[in-house]
Amino acid sequence: MADKVIVNWEAREFIEYKKNGGWYCGLALVVIALCALAVFLQQWTFLALVIVAAIALLTYTMRPPRMLHYSLSDKGLSEGNNLHTFDQFKSFGVLNENNHYCIMLVPKKRFGTRLRVYFPETEGEQIVDVFGARLPMEPVKLDMLDRLVRFLRI
Repeated sequence: MADKVIVNWEAREFIEYKKNGGWYCGLALVVIALCALAVFLQQWTFLALVIVAAIALLTYTMRPPRMLHYSLSDKGLSEGNNLHTFDQFKSFGVLNENNHYCIMLVPKKRFGTRLRVYFPETEGEQIVDVFGARLPMEPVKLDMLDRLVRFLRI
């Protein structure tokens, strides 16, 4: 039996925060301070960890977000070639982050990560209706890690 697609849209995979020179200077100061602490304490593995983490953070923050194709069907949410079935989630909520709307899907698994899917405002009502017909809607808030990421503009 063919899978009936209800709605399609494209959106960026995450919100890109603009970083000025002060952000990069602050990162450099933190990295230098942690490296100095590691050298002072002669913790060479910590020094290596700080350097690798700084390189990874710079690489991640300089990468632009990809445009992803999403589609909702009777089976679930398709994100590119990945299918997330509705039975993987216990609820969903809608967030408005800096005028970017997203659906946050709460997993059934205890240690599963919440799936955040951005969508255009024009498709929002139809998308929320499809999720609402299959999952209970709950108010969702950003957790501590999400607030830290937003504060650091990562």
